Amino acid sequence: MFERFAPSARETVTSAVHEAQIRGDRRIGTDHLFIGMLHDQEIVDALGVTLRHALDVDADLDSTALRAIGLNISGAASAWSTPPRMSRTAFSTGAKNVMRSALATAVASHSGTIKVHHIAVALLRLKAPDPAAALAAGLGIDATEAIAKLTRSEAA
Repeated sequence: MFERFAPSARETVTSAVHEAQIRGDRRIGTDHLFIGMLHDQEIVDALGVTLRHALDVDADLDSTALRAIGLNISGAASAWSTPPRMSRTAFSTGAKNVMRSALATAVASHSGTIKVHHIAVALLRLKAPDPAAALAAGLGIDATEAIAKLTRSEAA
């Protein structure tokens, strides 16, 4: 399926893999894909958020989740300053479903390739408690409005 990806979609996936590896995560999740798509300026403009802000909100969400189970990681970030070497990082079930949804969105729009905005639409359709949905909510993104904007920009 990767051969059907436009360069922007490939960059999104590559960035998501890199983000997962930096964090030491064993799987690429929907939140990694969300961060990955924010390397594309058109997506940043459409959503009205920056990559830096999304990374900050995502870190806050992670910290909150860890505190909820009794873990406090303040000051622990330096222990992860060097990302572990990983040979191959697998996609989570949620991330696989996002890619399937992006493909379906591309096909429905009669596109010959999967583009970053197809991935964005698939991510924005997710609902809580999905990590990407939590990240979008934390960033104050109105998913319905953003999907409409992305869909209009593709048609133009």
